[in-house]
Amino acid sequence: MAGLLDACASREAMVYDTKWKRRGVIAGLAAATVGSLMPDEWQQAFAQEDMAPTPSCDDGDEPTPAQTEGPYFTPNSPERSQLQEEGMTGTPIVLTGLVLTRSCAPVEGALIELWHANDAGQYDNDGFRLRGHQFTKRNGIYRFATIVPGLYPGRTRHFHVKIQASGKSVLTTQFYFPNEPGNEGDGIFNPALLLNITNGSDLTARFDVILA
Repeated sequence: MAGLLDACASREAMVYDTKWKRRGVIAGLAAATVGSLMPDEWQQAFAQEDMAPTPSCDDGDEPTPAQTEGPYFTPNSPERSQLQEEGMTGTPIVLTGLVLTRSCAPVEGALIELWHANDAGQYDNDGFRLRGHQFTKRNGIYRFATIVPGLYPGRTRHFHVKIQASGKSVLTTQFYFPNEPGNEGDGIFNPALLLNITNGSDLTARFDVILA
């Protein structure tokens, strides 16, 4: 957890070229209109001024890299954004962001599914704890309230996600935490999939997905 706290302090998740600017403009437009489209919790996800976007989308940018599904995916998860349950141990975190096309247009109605280990590094393979899916709003926004995943042998800290625009192929990938000691030793870790983390009133992780 020390690596996660360091990330919140230093905000070194931005490991990309500073020429990428356009996604920040799109995020600003989404924030400007989100109040009329979504309840309070969706407004809060984009209300933090110090929450910088993940690598910027520009016309023709490469899509978000795919990664392995891993052995712990369970289909038919419940549709929900609240994965943290009463009495569940672990550090609360909000995972949020935008789903965009390669031309930087927000994708409404995209399926985004999340699953990850609990605080002890274990997956629920019998039920649906810390598993769920939702559909992006008009401005391409998604938001999950969950906990920080725990560690288990052979892997660094990560979220698993699947994203699918209507009628399109599924993108399966993983999101990673900056400054984790296990990142360098994880054989599939990709710095292009680092979350941007801020530690305001709530711990928030952001990743903006670009679909092919």
